Amino acid sequence: MAVDYEKAGVNLEAGYDVVRRIKKHVASTSRTGVMGNIGSFGGMFDLAALNIKEPVLVSGTDGVGTKLKIAFAMDKHDTIGIDAVAMCVNDVLAQGAEPLFFLDYIALGQNIPGKVEAIVSGVAEGCRQAGCALVGGETAEMPGMYGDGEYDIAGFTTGVVEKSKLIDDTKVKAGDVLVGIASTGIHSNGFSLVRKIFSDNNLDLHAGYPELGGRVLGDVALTPTRIYVKQVLDVIRNCDVHGVAHITGGGFDENIPRILQDGQGIEINEGSWEILPIFRFLEKYGKIDHREMFNIYNMGIGMVMAMDGSEAEKAIGILAGYGDKASVIGRVTGKSGVNIILK
Repeated sequence: MAVDYEKAGVNLEAGYDVVRRIKKHVASTSRTGVMGNIGSFGGMFDLAALNIKEPVLVSGTDGVGTKLKIAFAMDKHDTIGIDAVAMCVNDVLAQGAEPLFFLDYIALGQNIPGKVEAIVSGVAEGCRQAGCALVGGETAEMPGMYGDGEYDIAGFTTGVVEKSKLIDDTKVKAGDVLVGIASTGIHSNGFSLVRKIFSDNNLDLHAGYPELGGRVLGDVALTPTRIYVKQVLDVIRNCDVHGVAHITGGGFDENIPRILQDGQGIEINEGSWEILPIFRFLEKYGKIDHREMFNIYNMGIGMVMAMDGSEAEKAIGILAGYGDKASVIGRVTGKSGVNIILK
């Protein structure tokens, strides 16, 4: 045992215990192309095993922001890893890429093996949902950097797409319809404002609220981000998808225009999908202007696909087969700007 290092606040034995604990979670995410085992200095992946003629690699990295503060307060750590995976894989998916592998980075003030295992179990669950392999990561014990019981988590993923099937901003055209896929809740964006609303109104994370159907507020807030990989890739294989937008921070106003060409805009019809109760709750207690909500949150739509109207019914049917609610929520216009037609 490194006694002097432990006196400085770093427990190497706990680190070894973490590696032993997480091996089964990592193994559960293996897929075609994975090489080597956990514990190597680098994660390896054999791209040739996929038999792709002109592979384009698409990478993404992200964290989960201050949603972590809710996890700390609820002492619930087994779903935050799903969020970390989702924020990365849903981004590369927007280019039509299939996520291949994922790496996580967990930094904490004190290495508590059971807590780290819970976090990594969530990461592994997210990887299984996305069909990508957890090929490595880092757990950094840094005494003095984090408050008691606190940590941070970030992730990185790489996906691949045939060059001829890459989805970029050149295919969307005026008249395309926008097919929106339902979110599971707040996902992992806008939590600084969420927490301010909770604090300003002395809302109890451990209490149920009638506006949420009696559900516990903290549980609703921690609902994991939906991972859309398998179903959207299925739609892309079977429909002519022109553009895909992951609705994250900045809501509709920032994210959907990222798939448009110069001079194009969008028209969104409120009422064409269900706005989840948590968003009504935040709007009410935060006294937020209704239109502004669409500029902050996903409002119940986690992903948007642009396509010809003739393809929409087929796409919605494929998504329904995966248990996803989807609908045509608007269209692409020939005039710049985001026009949300409010009810």
